[in-house]
Amino acid sequence: MQKYFSGKKVSHINKLVKKAQKGDGNAFLTLFQRYENDIYRVAFMYVKNKDDALDVIQETAYRSFKRISTLKNPAVFKSWLIKIAINCATDLLRRKKKIIYLNHEHANVHDSNNGDIPLSLSLEDLIETLNESEKSIILWKYYYGYTLKEIAEIEGSPLGTVKSVLYRSLAKLRKQIRRADMYE
Repeated sequence: MQKYFSGKKVSHINKLVKKAQKGDGNAFLTLFQRYENDIYRVAFMYVKNKDDALDVIQETAYRSFKRISTLKNPAVFKSWLIKIAINCATDLLRRKKKIIYLNHEHANVHDSNNGDIPLSLSLEDLIETLNESEKSIILWKYYYGYTLKEIAEIEGSPLGTVKSVLYRSLAKLRKQIRRADMYE
């Protein structure tokens, strides 16, 4: 996964990770801030509103700081951090499913600065038809540009499983698109 960084960036990131693993809070803060926007985008993709996405960022910061000593390969810091963010977002969604909204207007709040709101909503709706592992693999592949082999390493799954999940996810999305085209 080092191909995503230039040599200087990798060594700089490795040094910061090693410092953070030794308890250097400033090094961790520098690392975290470097990827904060990426974490926000992933969180927002899952939780669908600004406040919850910010909560996910906070929880990700806490969990990653607490567990940075467990990171074995500093070169994969970004994907490790995003994986933690996905887990935090998923945990938040599970907790929210237990909440019963008295006013249904508060259940689905969309906050988007995107100029093409109908397109963004339809993409969000399509992605929502996927389960969590399918959604994660789609994001890793098409949002972050990781290879299937890299995704298998990140997910801790066999390459064949990642391929199966990806192709099944794409088939689901195609089916949803065809179904939507029929009703227009």
